[in-house]
Amino acid sequence: MADRRPEKSCEQACESLKQQDYEVAVKHCTEALLSLSQYPPAHLPETCQAEIDRIKIETLLYRIASFLQLKKYGQADEDCRHVLGEGLAKGDGSFRAVLCCMHLKGKLQIVSNVLSKSLMGESL
Repeated sequence: MADRRPEKSCEQACESLKQQDYEVAVKHCTEALLSLSQYPPAHLPETCQAEIDRIKIETLLYRIASFLQLKKYGQADEDCRHVLGEGLAKGDGSFRAVLCCMHLKGKLQIVSNVLSKSLMGESL
């Protein structure tokens, strides 16, 4: 099984979003993504790769929401390209599955709330 550190950083990012501590959320997300980059996809069992992909998608969504709140639009756009471009290009339904899983765990609502603040122009 993959190292638990990226997942822990992802969970900490989620908590930071709840607390509206967007700089800390970005820090945790970046730590998780750096840690995940150490796992070459060709050498992992399919189940481990699926878990790494799940954590990466969640982490990128948290980081996008945080960047938008911090008005770092270029960085949010870059992450959008990764999460949407890679996620939808696979065409295997994994991106949708991650969103469904996040919804069932209540994590998607956190991202949605943060994104709607940014997109509706609510004062921060």
